Amino acid sequence: MTSPMADKDLLALFDERMRADAETDEPGARVERVEGVVRQVGATAGDWHGVVYAQLDAGTADAAIAAQIAYFGGLDGVGVDFEWKAYSHDEPADLGARLTAAGFEAGEPETLFVAEITRLAAGLPEAMPEGVTLRPVASAADADLVAEVRDAAFGSGGDRARARVLARLADDPATVWTWLAMAGDQPVCAARMLVHPGTGFASLWGGGTAPEWRGRGIYRALVAHRMRVAVELGCEFLQVDASDQSRPILERLGFRALSVTTPYEYSF
Repeated sequence: MTSPMADKDLLALFDERMRADAETDEPGARVERVEGVVRQVGATAGDWHGVVYAQLDAGTADAAIAAQIAYFGGLDGVGVDFEWKAYSHDEPADLGARLTAAGFEAGEPETLFVAEITRLAAGLPEAMPEGVTLRPVASAADADLVAEVRDAAFGSGGDRARARVLARLADDPATVWTWLAMAGDQPVCAARMLVHPGTGFASLWGGGTAPEWRGRGIYRALVAHRMRVAVELGCEFLQVDASDQSRPILERLGFRALSVTTPYEYSF
């Protein structure tokens, strides 16, 4: 088996394949590249819109920020709220301060973790905790359960989660890659995975567990399950943005912390 990639090389690969060469991650969305900026534009106002990558410096950053505000401000005649997904290694070093000065509001930072999963999958834990079963999301009724547990876990976001699942089911049912952890008829956790063809990467999203079911290993088991599925699908790398609460779990499973990402939201 080859040696692990150096962190800096793994981060550079992530930037190149998942940001600079980003493809859409929602049905109907489009990716645009203009003046050093890579942005995703959703199909509807309720979809995710934002900047995923930018090659900027101190001399070009402010103009690029203003150009994105103008662009998204012109959509749908009234403007569409959008996010600038910035990373701690992005240039210029004061990008976050520039975004804040331009009217963006910083959200909670998360750590970017990446795992070389072909090196790890054989030793992953398999079992869900007693009384919990795992099943794939495959119907509109399942989408309702995803929304229910999303609201329970995070306090909001259920409607958007439902819409995302329904859109994926309608667009390509074979690539939904969303799972529900169930305790009888009760959804206790939902998590999804996106596969990014041609990049070698898959990415993890969600994983929110209902408060009364936390601390029982459900999140860890769902991460491990998605790692195994990603390997079966031919992926080499798995990426997730996670809170400090998840960090010990991810590191025990072989993920490495490479950067910190902060969502900067702009509202019209």
